Amino acid sequence: MLKKFYKVFSNDIGIDLGTANTLVYLRGHGIVINEPSVVAVNQKTGRIVAVGSEAKQMLGRTPAHIKAVRPLVDGVISDFEVTEEMLAYLIGKTEKMSKKFLWPRVVIGVPSGVTNVEARAVYDAAKSAGAREVYIVEEPMAAAIGIRLPIKDPVGSMIVDIGGGTTDIAVISLGGIVQSKNLRIAGDKFNTDIISYLRDEFKLLIGEKTAENVKIAIGAVQPGTFMEAEVRGRDLVTGLPREVIVTDSDIREAMSSSINNLIDGIKEVLETTPPEILSDVMNRGIVLVGGGALIQGLGALLEVALKIPIYVADDPLSAVARGTGVILDDIEFYRDVLLNTQDALPPR
Repeated sequence: MLKKFYKVFSNDIGIDLGTANTLVYLRGHGIVINEPSVVAVNQKTGRIVAVGSEAKQMLGRTPAHIKAVRPLVDGVISDFEVTEEMLAYLIGKTEKMSKKFLWPRVVIGVPSGVTNVEARAVYDAAKSAGAREVYIVEEPMAAAIGIRLPIKDPVGSMIVDIGGGTTDIAVISLGGIVQSKNLRIAGDKFNTDIISYLRDEFKLLIGEKTAENVKIAIGAVQPGTFMEAEVRGRDLVTGLPREVIVTDSDIREAMSSSINNLIDGIKEVLETTPPEILSDVMNRGIVLVGGGALIQGLGALLEVALKIPIYVADDPLSAVARGTGVILDDIEFYRDVLLNTQDALPPR
């Protein structure tokens, strides 16, 4: 009876709290928000100027007293107050779409292997932002649930979530993570690689947003269709604006070291996985989710390197958010996969 009361009078919200983008799932409506995890702060007054897409447009373009910041670094909170403001903005925006009497129940995805302190920071930020109940789930688990892998069955499934700040590699069986690894090699690292490569090879200084656009436009980890793009930046020799033509082979070379480290990380997890589960993974393959899964040729490259079938999930960007939605539909059924629920959180 009480459950029905809460369903009628409060919203259920799932949040994929990512380093690059934050997605919000509203039960009964699907994914309603997909915004960059960026907040613009006025340093004179300490007030929030903009959040999400509006704030991202300000990156690298703000006056001295306004700073566009990413409150999450490598998937964990680096600025508590700004994260709290961002969550309050997202929850408030979602609540306006479906007005209810009570504050919402929230499930939040965090990277695998977060410490109790980091989990507590996410919990507290969501509570302060207006959540009535807060549940925390590891992102690879949420992604596996979101793409309907049989996580509760006695069969091994492997998922690689390549996000903005981190890559989560996890082997899942019987509702738990058997083996996992969290790498600081993901979308942001690829952007940094491109910036460094253009600086060293072309003597051209570009910003993070330009690097991201080039990666999306012509980023490919295997030779294929020839692609090129115009890149504008500052000439490090003359200090003047300059435009260069960059090809897909340049971007491939720029990202090669990080891609090799990513492959090594997946191999490490496979090497420590129990043989029975490894047999399941060989039969069922590895599923890629997250924005990095969309890099051209990545699945084929991993398949050659690992000799295991690789599949890219449908709509890999929203897998974690969809997983939080499935969890919200039946919290009791998925309670044992939740990390540090209210009862299990460490004391303040």
